[in-house]
Formats: sequence, C-alpha cells, structure tokens
Amino acid sequence: MYYFFGNIPFLALPRTQIWSLIPCPILITKTIAYKYKSDTSRFRIPIMFPIGDDNSGRKLFPVITYALIALNVLFFLVELIGGDLFIETWAFVPVRFLANPGGDFLTIFTSMFMHAGWVHIGGNMLYLWIFGDNVEDRFGHLRYLAFYVLCGIAATFAQLAFSMGSDVPNLGASGAIAGVLGAYMLLFPKRRVTVLLGYAVVQMPALMVIGFWIVLQFFSGIGSIAVSVDTGGVAYMAHIGGFIAGLVLALLLRGRRVA
Repeated sequence: MYYFFGNIPFLALPRTQIWSLIPCPILITKTIAYKYKSDTSRFRIPIMFPIGDDNSGRKLFPVITYALIALNVLFFLVELIGGDLFIETWAFVPVRFLANPGGDFLTIFTSMFMHAGWVHIGGNMLYLWIFGDNVEDRFGHLRYLAFYVLCGIAATFAQLAFSMGSDVPNLGASGAIAGVLGAYMLLFPKRRVTVLLGYAVVQMPALMVIGFWIVLQFFSGIGSIAVSVDTGGVAYMAHIGGFIAGLVLALLLRGRRVA
C-alpha cells in the first residue's frame, strides 16, 4: 500500500500511521472537499516549506541535534534491511501496547526513529536540522535531549488517545520534532525563517511559519481521525500532542530571554 505525501508515494509498507511534518495539500484539500461537499479544484493551498533560519546568535555546537539526525538515518537503514517484520515488531501499535504495556514498552522509543520512506525521513530531518540547533543552544545539550524524548512520548500518547482500538503501526520522528517547533515558536517568535513559498524564497517570522503549520495540523487532524485510525495516513494528533508538550516544556525551561 502506498501513502501519498504531496505527489510522491512512500515505500510500499503495511498499513502505517506516519508522523511527518511536511504539509500535505492533497490530504488538506480532500478534507475541505468532504466537509463542504465542494470540488477540490476550487482550493489552492501553497506549500510553505522552510529551508533555513538565522543561526547568528548560536553559541553551542548542536551535537545532540546532529546525533539525533544520524541515529534516525541509521535506524532507517536498518529498517530497510529488516523489512516488514522489523516495522511490525518495533513500530508502536496502539492495540498491542494496551494489551501488553510492559512487553511493548520499548516501541514508544523505537518508533520515534522509524520512517516510511526517503521523503518521510528527509522532510523530518530537514525540520530537525533547521529548528533543533537553536533550541538545543537555549536549553543546553542534556536538557535538550530530555526535552526531545519527552515530546516524543507525549506525541505517542496523544495519538494513542485517539486510536486505542487501532492495529495500525505508528512510526516517525515528527511527534518529537513538533515539540521542537513548539519550543522554537515560543523562544524565537521573531526569528527569520527562510521559506520556499510557491516558486519564491522569502523570509518570514517563525511565529507565522510555525503558527501556520500547527493550524494545518489541527484542521487536518479533526478531518482525518475517523479515516486514518483504521487505514493509516498522517498521525496529526501526534503532531499536536508533541507541539503542545514542546510549548509547555519550553515555558518551564526557557528562562527569561525571548528572541
């Protein structure tokens, strides 16, 4: 089965709930069409795609961010070798976890490093590379690592709350990275983010870029709950849960300085 993200299919995988940060115009327009009984040709949603940010104020080398990227890539390569059995064993499956939390405990963590294809991991790692280093710089290495893991856990349980009866494997780093986005928006609301907007490259404040992204997650999440729980798709509730966790933790860890 293929899961289309934009116009690009993922790898052929079992039914999978993917956690991916890149906006998906196809899913959004289908949701609009279903809700308002309208032709999707009436809607044209431009892709706002971040490609960089301002790192001039960074003081620390982002060792944890780069290590997380490397670990995600390594885990994905192992996943490609292991195939479907590896995915079914180490992805987070809600109904299996609820039946045996102790035996399935490790999948809370392993699923954070699994991806459904090259586009999936590429998009997630791009977001982590852009936004993670400045958050790590503010929190420090160890607190940032703990922050990242806690956001990933929060994302997992947010998705679980809306899919308790689902046997669809959940995988992806974007729940944790959504937490990074939440922290970045809170800590650096005015920081300029370089964005590919249609065919133009522009700079926009982080509050606008990330704010637009989380609004899409709420809208798409509400429209996709009934469908994606049983058939797979994008796990929007994981994004929302990770983002909220990132905001809350950033409030506790940020100190007084806001850029």
